[in-house]
Amino acid sequence: MKEHLFKIIILVIGLAFMAVSCRPKPVSVPEQLKSTVVHADWTRNMVLYEINVRQFSDSGNFAGVEKALPQLKELGVNVLWFMPIYPIGEKNRKGELGSYYSIRDYKGVNPEFGTLDDFKTLVAKAHDMGFHVILDWVGNHSAWDNPLAAEFPEWYAKDSVGNFVSPFDWTDVIQFDYTAMPLWDYMVGAMKFWVAEAGVDGYRCDFPGLVPEEFWYRATTELNTVRPVLMLAEDEAHSYLLERAFDMNYAWAHHHLMNAVAAGQRRPAALDTMMQYELRYYAPDSYRLRFMTNHDENSWNGTIDEKLGDAQKAFAAYIFTCPGVPLLYNGQEADLDKRLEFFKRDPIVWKESDLRPFYTKLVHLRTSHPALRHGTEGGTFVTLKTDQKNVYAYKREKGDAAVVVLLNLSNKPLTVKMKDNADGSYTELFSGEPFNLVKGKSLKLDAWGYLVLTK
Repeated sequence: MKEHLFKIIILVIGLAFMAVSCRPKPVSVPEQLKSTVVHADWTRNMVLYEINVRQFSDSGNFAGVEKALPQLKELGVNVLWFMPIYPIGEKNRKGELGSYYSIRDYKGVNPEFGTLDDFKTLVAKAHDMGFHVILDWVGNHSAWDNPLAAEFPEWYAKDSVGNFVSPFDWTDVIQFDYTAMPLWDYMVGAMKFWVAEAGVDGYRCDFPGLVPEEFWYRATTELNTVRPVLMLAEDEAHSYLLERAFDMNYAWAHHHLMNAVAAGQRRPAALDTMMQYELRYYAPDSYRLRFMTNHDENSWNGTIDEKLGDAQKAFAAYIFTCPGVPLLYNGQEADLDKRLEFFKRDPIVWKESDLRPFYTKLVHLRTSHPALRHGTEGGTFVTLKTDQKNVYAYKREKGDAAVVVLLNLSNKPLTVKMKDNADGSYTELFSGEPFNLVKGKSLKLDAWGYLVLTK
C-alpha cells in the first residue's frame, strides 16, 4: 500500500531537511516558487475535516455523516473532505471490502454508503449549514474491473508483454497512461460531473505526481468555470504542482519532524528552521496542509497517541497557529485511539473527551482571527527568542491583531523568560482570562505545556 512509497519519499525529503535544520545559521534556499493560482475567497479561513464514511458512524453511510453535521458545525470546521465514495473494484480486491482508492466507476457511488441522490442531499445540507465539500479524486489508477480497462485498454500502462501494470505494490489497481489524450477528456469530464451535478467544491487529489501537471492545470481551469474550487495535492515532492494547478499540498516532512521532536529525536529549533525554509521557498500565497494524522497515518503508521502521546495538545496548538491550513481526521476530537481498519468496517468509537472543547477553541480561533488567515491575507510570522531551548515561541500579527504562542516541547516543566519584546495585553485562549506579557518576566509551562495569547 501507499505507506511503503510514502516512507521512501519522506525519507528523502526528511534527510534533506534534517541536514538543513542542524545548521545554526540560515541556509540558502532555492529560488522561490512562483504561482498564478487564484484562491477562492472561501479558502482563506479553512479548517479541513477528513471523513472516512465507512468508519465514521455505526451505519457507515451518508446518513450517518448527515446526522453528525450539527456536531461538526459546533466544532467549527468548515471544509469537509470525503475519502473516495465511488464503487470499489472486486477483481484483486484487498481485504473484505476493498480499498476506497480502487475505483470501479468514476461517476458512481459505493452502495455501502447510499445512492447518488443520498450524496447530493448530504452535500446540499452541508452547503446550507455553511460547509464546503471536497471529494477525494484518484487520477493515477483505476480498479482492474473498471469498464474503462475493457473499453479503452490503450488508456492504461502496459509492461513489455502487454499486460496491465500495478503501480508499486498496489495490486488491486492498474495504472493509467496519460499519453492517451482521450483519457484527459474523460477524466476532466468526470471531475466536472461531481462539481456540476453534486455540487462539490473541489478535490483532494490522490498521488498527483504521476499525472502530468498540464492535465491538472486543464482540470483546474475547467472546474473553475463551473464554480471556484479548492485543489489539494497529496504531494510534496512535486512542488511545481502549486505553480498553476493546485491551491495546496501536503506538509509531509513537517509532519514527520513533529513526530521526531515529540520522540526527543530532534530539537524544537528544527521546527523553526523548517518553517523559515518553507516561508522563503514556497510562493507567498501557496497553502500548506498541516496535520498530525490522516487516514494513511492512522491506519498504517499509528495513532496520535502512539506517535505524540502527551505532546498532542502542544502540537495541535502549533498547527492551528502556524502558517498553513490545519486538518482534523474524523474522531481526532474524540481521542481516536485505535488504528482504523482499511479494508473492512471498523467504526470510530465516539468518546466524550476534553479534546472536543480543546479543538473547538482552536478551530474557532483559526477561522476567525485576522492574523491567522491563509496565504498572503494572513499575518506575519516572527520567531520569538526565549531563555529555554525547548520552548518554541512565535508571533502572528496583522495590524492591531496578534497571536503569540509559547510551546514547551519537552516532557519536563519549565520556567521561561521572553528575550524578545512581545509585550502587551492579551487574552489567554483556553481560560479566557486577560494575560499581560512582559519581556523578562518568568512564565511557567507544564511538561508539553502551551500558551496561546490573542488580541
